[in-house]
Amino acid sequence: MPKTDGIDREAPPADAVRDESRNPTIKSQVSDAVLVQKRRAQIVAAAVKLFSVHGYYRTTIQDIAREAGVSIGLIYQYVKDKDDVLLLSLLDVLETYKREIPRALEGLTDPLVRFKAAVDAYCRVVDSRREAGVLNYRSTKSLPRERREIVKQAEIETNQLIAACIQACIEAGLFRACNVELVTYHCVMLAHSWALKYWRLKELCTLDGYIEEGLEFILASLLTPTGRQHAETLAGSR
Repeated sequence: MPKTDGIDREAPPADAVRDESRNPTIKSQVSDAVLVQKRRAQIVAAAVKLFSVHGYYRTTIQDIAREAGVSIGLIYQYVKDKDDVLLLSLLDVLETYKREIPRALEGLTDPLVRFKAAVDAYCRVVDSRREAGVLNYRSTKSLPRERREIVKQAEIETNQLIAACIQACIEAGLFRACNVELVTYHCVMLAHSWALKYWRLKELCTLDGYIEEGLEFILASLLTPTGRQHAETLAGSR
């Protein structure tokens, strides 16, 4: 991909709407929200690849520009520094969860079916973004404390998508009473382990098999007698 110069030729008039809503702590010199999202996605894809291979500290903005096929000057239209790039990279995968889990739940009304669909969607996002998932574990500590808090809060908000499904199953009498947030983290760690230990897990099972085994393990500890009967009914209707 040829490099562009230090001015984004697609940049719109200055009175266009800024993309400040999703990441208000990261300022952009470009006003067009669509263009900002496009360029930042391009920068993040390059950064995640390089951070995953070389680490955050050994990767430079120049390296990211070269990998993305743009100039350093263009990158600085969309971020202030490398910390901005790392924060965007860490938040990007969380934004994907927020987008894909609700999409997976569309049209589903049964609480148990929704729970399984939410965990399944989370695992599949992890599989599609394995490098970014591992980066969250490796590099979050490289951010200043206030920015680490942004990532933590985004994670808590994302987890609520699964927590709501667990709570619905409890209220329907399908799950026993439990610490909902703790169980949510069991589900999250199931998904993250696929990325963290992919080197070995890929030799032991497929992603489908991994999700199925993981859900069976979690459900065995949560289902009430009514829940087990309901799960059997669902399995028999497939």
